[in-house]
Amino acid sequence: MIRLHTNVSLLPYNTFGVDVSASYLFYLNQLADLDNFMEIPGLREMSGNLKRILVLGQGSNILFTGDYEGIVIKNEIGGIRIIEEDDSSVIVEAGAGVIWNDLVDYAVSRGWWGIENLALIPGTAGAAPVQNIGAYGVEAADVIVRVTAFNLETGQWLVLENSDCGFGYRDSIFKRSLKNKALICSVIFRLSKRAEPRLEYSGVREELDKRGISNPSASDIAEAVTAIRRSKLPDPALLGNAGSFFKNPTVSEAVWLRLKGDHPGIPAHRQGDLYKIPAGWLIEKAGWKGYRSGNVGCYERQSLILVNYGNATGREILDLSDRITESVYLMFEINLEKEVNVI
Repeated sequence: MIRLHTNVSLLPYNTFGVDVSASYLFYLNQLADLDNFMEIPGLREMSGNLKRILVLGQGSNILFTGDYEGIVIKNEIGGIRIIEEDDSSVIVEAGAGVIWNDLVDYAVSRGWWGIENLALIPGTAGAAPVQNIGAYGVEAADVIVRVTAFNLETGQWLVLENSDCGFGYRDSIFKRSLKNKALICSVIFRLSKRAEPRLEYSGVREELDKRGISNPSASDIAEAVTAIRRSKLPDPALLGNAGSFFKNPTVSEAVWLRLKGDHPGIPAHRQGDLYKIPAGWLIEKAGWKGYRSGNVGCYERQSLILVNYGNATGREILDLSDRITESVYLMFEINLEKEVNVI
């Protein structure tokens, strides 16, 4: 029997710890539930012709600014299975509700390479292609083969190859033309059985050196990344947050040269003709690192992280982000773009 739960608190389902409610909540545990979901009497009336349906994974990249007047689908489709493998690689399918770090653990414990640099990123496997999660020189797009999704508007199944997903920096087709339409059900990844360490980003090699590891395994790298992240980022279970609130901006060479002249020491990572500047550095230089006002603040160890110190509302957190954005622009003439999905 498929049913909607009414007036449900979303407090347990967002890592910011914002206390809001959803008009309706539907727990999606298996693919068979989708066909029945689409046949719920009055579905289109309740969801505003499917305009008010939100798919929620672990709620680790979302900021609710008020109650959600629509239907929240809590995606809990589980399961990890090997589709095929040979001597050099393995293709793995993960249900969209699989916790991302559980998938990383599954892979590195078997000596498979490709997602070890993405250890401890919060969220689910289904959220990985939406956000094109990335860290330490690796993105989900590097290993995703295809994505299977259900179109909530048409009731049809979608199979999108990697090239169909429109991957970009923290971006994909699921954040654009398929936003609020495609419910991701599973993601297929190609992982390598051959050692392919990615150690070019600062921090990882240093952490391995501290551990006396010169020839790291995938598990060694995952453990190093985990240690780095834990030293910099607050545990959402203890301090509400959604990880990096802003994207790292990219600028042209001309802008980079101007910034370098005006602000000696500004760091950047060259990517082709563009330069990616750490948003955290900009925010810190604008004076926000460790800032706190009432229930909201900017984390003392990493200024990219906005935190809920207790009973903050989503609106309070959003207002703080707007103030940070304005001050960074006034100092550097750079517009920060939110990485977090504001609802």
